[in-house]
Amino acid sequence: MACNAWRSVGIVALMMSMTGEATAEGAPAATSGQALWQQECGSCHVPYPPRLLPASSWNAVMDGLGKHFGADASLTPDESTAIRKFLVDHAGRGRAEKNGKPLLRITETPWFVHEHGEELPADIWKRKDIGSPSNCAACHTNAARGRFNESEIRIPGGRGGYED
Repeated sequence: MACNAWRSVGIVALMMSMTGEATAEGAPAATSGQALWQQECGSCHVPYPPRLLPASSWNAVMDGLGKHFGADASLTPDESTAIRKFLVDHAGRGRAEKNGKPLLRITETPWFVHEHGEELPADIWKRKDIGSPSNCAACHTNAARGRFNESEIRIPGGRGGYED
């Protein structure tokens, strides 16, 4: 899996994990699965912190990597096993299901809908610099580090380019 636009984010995150800095809030630094997760998942998008989905959802995501939201994100069996273990070991504790099936999109979880749907204008995802709800890094300045603190949010598109 390789998306050059995000490769540098993945490389920086991988380097940070190797130096001992935790990159996913609440997760231990530098495990084999964590480094692979940062490298592989982070090559196309922000490597979403495991705590944002429950284990059932991460298992479903990992089972569908051949058709991962319109892309082939297939991994070797060893890579898949290591990343799956990391994601499941650090998964959120809640349930995220729809019609009895695990949710695959963080943006569809009750938490995300509450945090983003109730506080933001409906047309925010249409802004050029945001594009979609899955583009966490557009507003969360430390998303690549797994940090989503409200004090670190900068929403593109306001007067002067950003809203606070």
